[in-house]
Order: sequence, then C-alpha cells, then structure tokens
Amino acid sequence: MNLLQGKRALVTGVANRWSIATGVARALHEHGASLALTYQGERVKDEVEKLAAELGGAPTFECEVSNDGSLRELDGVLERDFGPLNVLVHSIAFANKEDLAGKVFETSRTGFSLALDVSAYSLIALVSALRERLADGASIMALTYLGATRIVPNYNLMGIAKAALESEIRYLAFDLGERGIRVNGISAGPIKTASMRQVAGATKMLDVVPKIAPLRRNVTPEDIGKTAVYLASDLSAAVTGDVHFVDAGFHAMGMFPPDLG
Repeated sequence: MNLLQGKRALVTGVANRWSIATGVARALHEHGASLALTYQGERVKDEVEKLAAELGGAPTFECEVSNDGSLRELDGVLERDFGPLNVLVHSIAFANKEDLAGKVFETSRTGFSLALDVSAYSLIALVSALRERLADGASIMALTYLGATRIVPNYNLMGIAKAALESEIRYLAFDLGERGIRVNGISAGPIKTASMRQVAGATKMLDVVPKIAPLRRNVTPEDIGKTAVYLASDLSAAVTGDVHFVDAGFHAMGMFPPDLG
C-alpha cells in the first residue's frame, strides 16, 4: 500500500546511509513519496547524492540552516524545481563535542548559542523560510530524544536543545493548525550513528536498552521510518503537537528490573 503516493517530502539532515534521516527517507520513498534531500557542506555531498540516486533520483540541495540566505535559496530552488511540500522532516542537531561530556554548568555561552541555534531554532527557521512552500494539510516532523525530558548523563547541552525543540513542536502546531498543518516529534531510541558516537559513553546504551525496554530490543532507522510514514500520511490527520516515542518502550520504565541485574 502506497500511503504517500502523490506527496512531496523534504528530508533534512541526511549525512550517510546509517543516519536516522536516511531511514526516514527510505520509508517515505517506499510508500510512494517524491523526495528531496538537503545536506550540509561539501563533506557529505557525494554520499547524499549516492543515496538520492537510490531513492528515485531525488534532487539534493545544500542548506546551512544557521544561514538565512541559504534558507532563502532553498525556498527558491524548491519553488522552481520541486513544488509544494506535503511533508517536512527536521533531523538536524549539533553541539560541540566538549559540551557533550562533563558538567552542564561548564557549558560556554558560545557553545550554548551554537547548539540551540542549529538543533532547535533551525526548525523555526525552516518553517518560516518554507511556509509558502508548505501545502495546506502538510505534515512536519522533528527528530528528538528522551534526553529532552529525562537526565541522560553526557547528553547535557543536547538534551537542553531537544527540550527547546519539543516546545517548539507544540507552539508551531498551534500556529500552523489553522492551515491544517500538523507538527509532531519522533523521540527515537539510541541508534548507532555518527552523531551518537559524539556523546561520551552513548554506545553503552545499546547494551542497556535490550535488558530494560519492554520489547527487549534496540530500535532501528527502519522503525523510525515506519512512524514517519504514519505521521506523513492521512492516517494521522488529527494528530498534532505530540512527541511519539519509538524506543521499544524504554521511556516508560521507572527502574531497572531486579531480575535483569
């Protein structure tokens, strides 16, 4: 069943074939969506273009979300070469590596500003720049993580940025609701990506989650992609302003099960 036939989707934050954004893009493509992908800088351009070729020859556009001029250029090229957007996927986050370890009170002012700008304000910036590109009834989704609402040691500044992002989801849902545009978040469980490896000790979570989570397993980019398809499709027509956990139930646990110690 092609749930997204005839829909156009812009997926941001694709970096390589193992990234969560790639899993989302594959799932949207498999359900019939026409894709466009953005990438950040020449460093990942070739890899993203290879992935785009596998996804129906999706066009790729460079976009620096912390640069308003780059966002205006993206709006122009989408208008000229792609058309109205039915789906917008925000999968962008960055913090200096030194701010993903140690104590939160050691975070520098510049590091804080950078992380909040790229990881949180970028959603507002994208929506503002592309608001004329978004079709009425469109679906916007942003990738987040449990560290937005719970203490995850060493996630630190990124948890603060994700908390801001989740608040934006709710306010944007209200602002865009009169056009029937839905805004939701997907809180993904830990997945072995390049971004995850920047967080000190984060890969150890891949060993812990299967012991604690109700479903007794880790999640995959494909799991995230399936939820993205639901949120992008008309099946979620009345769902907005919410964060959907795709973490095998880990977020619901209140303590470590004694029998698994």
